[in-house]
Amino acid sequence: MKGLVIKSTGSRYCVELMDGNVVEARMKGRFRLQGIRTTNPIAVGDWVEVEGEQITSIEERRNYIIRKASNLSKESHILAANLDQVFLFVTLAQPETPNEFVDRFLVTAKAYDVPVVLVVNKVDLLPEDDEYLKGYCYLYRSLGYEVITCSVETGEGIEALKTRIDGKVSLLAGNSGVGKSSFLNAVDASLGVKTGSISKVHQTGMHTTTYAEMFAVAGGKLIDIPGIKGFGLIDMEPAEIGHYFPEIFQQAKSCKFADCLHRNEPDCAVRRAVEEHLISESRYQSYLSILEDISAGKYR
Repeated sequence: MKGLVIKSTGSRYCVELMDGNVVEARMKGRFRLQGIRTTNPIAVGDWVEVEGEQITSIEERRNYIIRKASNLSKESHILAANLDQVFLFVTLAQPETPNEFVDRFLVTAKAYDVPVVLVVNKVDLLPEDDEYLKGYCYLYRSLGYEVITCSVETGEGIEALKTRIDGKVSLLAGNSGVGKSSFLNAVDASLGVKTGSISKVHQTGMHTTTYAEMFAVAGGKLIDIPGIKGFGLIDMEPAEIGHYFPEIFQQAKSCKFADCLHRNEPDCAVRRAVEEHLISESRYQSYLSILEDISAGKYR
C-alpha cells in the first residue's frame, strides 16, 4: 500500500498509509544495492510502497534538500523530500547565524527547485529599529527572497507564518538554537516539542530534535529536523555555482570571458560590481568559499 514517510529514526520509518493508519517499517535490503550513496536512502516526505513491515519502493521525488554528509564515505544526506517550501530560520543574536550558512542553503534550495522563506527569529533580542536587521532583510528581499521577521517569545510574525503553512508541505531548517522547536509549539501547543537553551560560552544552540518528523498543523504539514551545523554542497560544478546567486548571474553577463569564475580573471564584471557595492561583500565571500570547497572536495 502507498504511504507517506512521516518520521525517520535512521533504521526505521513511520509511514502514514492512504487508509490513515500509521505503520512502522524497515527499508527492504535491496535498496542498499541500487547505488544510492546517501546516509538515508529514504527521507521524510517520501512517498513509498509498503508490504507488511517493509518499504519495497520509493516514488520519484519532485524535489528535495540535500547536503554533503559529515560522514564523507556516504557522500550525502537528504534532509526532506517533496517540499512546497522551506522556512529557513536564522537569528542575528543568541546565536548569530553565519551568512555563509544561509547562502549555502539558498544555493542548494534554488538548485533543487525548492522555494525558501527566510525567517529572522528572535527579533525581540535586537534594539528597536536595528539597522543591521533592516539591512539584512533588505539584502535578501532585493534578491527576490521572501523575508519574515518574527519572535516566538512575543508572537510577532507567527500568524503571518501560519497563513503560509496551510495546504503545503514545509521544511523547518536552520542551525541549532534558532527557535524551530519553539515555533512548532507556538503554532500548536499540543505538540509539546522539546526545546533547549543556548550555550553561554559558545553562544550556540543545543540539539533538541534528534530525528526528522512531520507534523500536521495549521492546515498543512511541517517537517522538523535536527539543527544543521554545516552545509556542504554536493553534485555541483564550479561553473554553475554563480547561476544560483541571482545577483552574480546577472552581472556575469558582462564579464569578458564566458567561463569566468569571478576570482582573478581580467575584466570581471562581478568583481567590479562587488567593488561598486552592487553585490554584497558577504554574498561574494560565500560564493568564493563554495568554489574553494568544491575545488578541494571539502566539507563545511
